[in-house]
Amino acid sequence: MNRSLIFDSPFLLGFEHTRSLIERAAKAAAESYPPYNVEDRGDGALRITLAVAGFSPDQLSVTVEDRQLVVSGKREGAGKSEDAYLHRGIAARGFLRSFVLADGMVVESATLEHGLLHIDLARPEPEKRVQSIPIRSAG
Repeated sequence: MNRSLIFDSPFLLGFEHTRSLIERAAKAAAESYPPYNVEDRGDGALRITLAVAGFSPDQLSVTVEDRQLVVSGKREGAGKSEDAYLHRGIAARGFLRSFVLADGMVVESATLEHGLLHIDLARPEPEKRVQSIPIRSAG
């Protein structure tokens, strides 16, 4: 069954945003480069680690827009080297990897260490809010 048919039901009104999130997540799952791990660090904290060997910090970008974490890498002059490779097994291509973040998730830091890019995420406890609703008389 096609996922979009579920959200086309006349009984599910106002779920367009949820549909969009599911479509973005499905697209992100189809990406395969670079490989990555997602680690649960407890208390709502996560760490995403991407294997980005050969990239320097200025060739990498980590951004968050509309609850989507986007990590990209671009190598200037990739493939234009004058070196003669007998075998080239280390990928020299750029990449774009995205992750859909839940409400309240924030990126705390990004660290490049030994060819691994660590992105630490947290979900801080939301402030407890009590909203008082005034009661009006109808007469």
